Amino acid sequence: MIGGPGRMLQNEVLKPRSVRLTMGRFGHYFRPYWHWLLVVALLLIVNAWVQVITPNLIGQAVDCYLAPQIAEVVPTTADTVNASNQNCWHAAASDQNDTATRMQGLLRLSLQLAGLAVAGAVTGGIMFFLMGWTGQLVLRRLQVELFDHIHRLSLSFYSKNESGQLMSRITNDVSTIQQAIGFALVQVLSGGLLLAWIAYNMLTTNFTYGLLSLAVLPLMVVATLWFSNEARRAFRASREKIGDVNAELQEGISSVREVQAFGREDANIERFTVSSAAYRDANIRAVAYTSALGPTLEALGYLAIAIVAGVGGIFLLRGQTLGGATVSLGLIVTFLSYVQRFNQPITQISIMWTNIQSAIAGGERIFDLLDEVPDIQEKPNAQAMPAIQGRVVFTDVRAEYTRGEPVLRGVNLTAEPGQTIAIVGPTGAGKTTLVNLIPRFYDITGGAVTIDGVDVRDVTLPSLRRQIGIVLQDSFLFSDTVMHNIRFGRPGATDEEVLAAAQLARAHEFIERLPDGYQTILGERGSGLSQGQRQLLSIARAALAQPRILILDEATSSVDTRTERQIQVALEEIMAGRTSFVIAHRLSTIRNADQVLVLARGEVVERGRHEELLALRGVYYDLYMSQFQRQEEMMAATNGHVPAVAATVTDH
Repeated sequence: MIGGPGRMLQNEVLKPRSVRLTMGRFGHYFRPYWHWLLVVALLLIVNAWVQVITPNLIGQAVDCYLAPQIAEVVPTTADTVNASNQNCWHAAASDQNDTATRMQGLLRLSLQLAGLAVAGAVTGGIMFFLMGWTGQLVLRRLQVELFDHIHRLSLSFYSKNESGQLMSRITNDVSTIQQAIGFALVQVLSGGLLLAWIAYNMLTTNFTYGLLSLAVLPLMVVATLWFSNEARRAFRASREKIGDVNAELQEGISSVREVQAFGREDANIERFTVSSAAYRDANIRAVAYTSALGPTLEALGYLAIAIVAGVGGIFLLRGQTLGGATVSLGLIVTFLSYVQRFNQPITQISIMWTNIQSAIAGGERIFDLLDEVPDIQEKPNAQAMPAIQGRVVFTDVRAEYTRGEPVLRGVNLTAEPGQTIAIVGPTGAGKTTLVNLIPRFYDITGGAVTIDGVDVRDVTLPSLRRQIGIVLQDSFLFSDTVMHNIRFGRPGATDEEVLAAAQLARAHEFIERLPDGYQTILGERGSGLSQGQRQLLSIARAALAQPRILILDEATSSVDTRTERQIQVALEEIMAGRTSFVIAHRLSTIRNADQVLVLARGEVVERGRHEELLALRGVYYDLYMSQFQRQEEMMAATNGHVPAVAATVTDH
């Protein structure tokens, strides 16, 4: 099936995909940089260790140096003092009452804490830099792969999807990933490791006290999962809406002349306002979920602090054991520090979760596009197309855009090398579809298209298409020099060959009048040139490529009579010796064609030379009488000096 019109990607859905699968796809792009990721992982572990060891040292500072004797405050036992002494790594029990020794020990411990802080800052800085650098390499690879992929998608894909939507994938969606890769991703990974490590330390220090401190963790997990799932769904909808905004923006810019000509500015602004409002609403919904996650987790964190302080204080004041161990003031301080540090990465994760969820949603949309399979596929054993002589044969060819709605119905034709085949017929007859099957822009649904006896489906696409030249009604010119635009189809051509092609196409004269001649940089789509000048450049481009088969699709229908004659002379020289397929050009081309095909409703209803078809007094005769006779009368009245205006029959 060839394809049909539409606006959105076929696989586009609002339902979030599997996070695990999406992250796994990202892992594929990070794999080539595993050695840098290993360094990041090591730095991440060191940084987390610094965060985990600090609360223990603070607890030691309290029990060993700041308040080694707590008997004056609360009831004590020998076990209490012994337990306190056993936690002191930096001072002997006999020295704890020596003020000078305690001051030295406290100073030493303070220096160690300062050193750990510096080490944490240095490792964190290097870690963020390496992750950000690696992330940029991944993004470049992803963007290049996206750009490569969209060039390999079939033309039918672009008839169903707007360019604004595709641009949104490569710009906005990639941008959301860029915001997450680096700082946000490292923060989330570091926070996750820190949470696990702190929980382990709390449970190994005092299992019962640790369980009480982590009592709110299940609630945190449930809240995070629910809010993140809803946020990702909302961010996916947001990414859809920004694609609609880009599509409206791209269309509005492209159609600005028509909009102003018909006074439709207000209507266009209203349409854009509606799209922008939909994007705003989707974004507000996404931000609402991510914004609610932070305060929820923060409230649960304060609840955990209250549990640690309340339970620990009660057991300390009563001199009771908790989980078989004596509760000291240092232990309470340690656990309070643990809980605070436990809450800190949770808060960081909740803040960064906005970027992460948005990046996952953007990644899903990007991978949707990368998973789009081109309709036109080369066979695994496809061979390069040999040098074409130019014999084209259609055998019972059928094609359709929508399944069950044929566009071509059993077309048969044979074009010998060097012949010119003119194709005429009413709108929607299938003329453009027919010629698009030769370079295999679309695939047939039945029959065969062969060139020199080789089925076009059996050869590689580049080897086939580089031997076919195409000149369209509105040929595309790039924002580059005139020289490079002509050389586009044959990059290795010399400057002399480019000049020769331009002279053959009758373009050399006007190019020389440009400000910088062949080095003049053209505007977007060749702005600054007339329609006829753009056509002459496209003809020069086709001539330089030296194709054996030439396709001319309405190449002169949008230019004035004088320019049309100039273009026609250039085309006649280029067509000489080449197999040419011409759609609805000037009457002289149709009159001199070796074969005229008349298409109607996807079928060849008449074929033959011009005079033969007129003699039949059938479809071609009616078409000639309604569209071409006045052109011939004008030519006869001026002895052929006034060119005929081409019939503008557009095919879909």
